[in-house]
This record gives sequence, C-alpha cells and structure tokens, in this order.
Amino acid sequence: MHNPPHPGEFIADVYLEPNGISGRVLAQKLDVAASTLSRILKGTSRVTPEMALRLSKTLGRSAESWLARQDAHDLWLARQTVDLQGGVVKLKLAAA
Repeated sequence: MHNPPHPGEFIADVYLEPNGISGRVLAQKLDVAASTLSRILKGTSRVTPEMALRLSKTLGRSAESWLARQDAHDLWLARQTVDLQGGVVKLKLAAA
C-alpha cells in the first residue's frame, strides 16, 4: 500500500492551491481558528469528527470520507512502526 496523504495535504493540493484560497480564508469558512487549520494542513493534527463535519459542509464530501482519509493515513503510519512479529499472537476462537 502506498502512503496515503494526510487529509491536510489533500485539502491543500485539491482545494486551496488550485483555487488560490488561503488557509486563513478556509479557517474562517470552517469557523475555526487559523492555527487549528494550520496544524491540520501541516499534518501535525488529525481530522477529528467535529472537523470532518465542518469540512463536509464547507468543502463537500461526506464527513465519513474525511475520517476515512485520516484513518487510512494513520493506519499506513502504524504499519511502518508497529512490530507484529514479537509477542502478538492470533487468538484461536471457536467457530461462531
């Protein structure tokens, strides 16, 4: 699996840069502090469910799709660092 972009990178590449919109303008439309959006655009903060709702209303796409983008990015990062070879073992369960 390739590295899925952080939602902030996606927002910048798809919405802001092509349309000449600044992060400050988008933050105003989202009704959040510019610093809050800036952290998302830089990839240092996650898209929360609340932010997903705001992004959905302001930019379109469903809130679920914004959260799915965040989850895909987070899962990719975890796969790069989590060691499943050590003590993690499969639990044997009776058939349901």
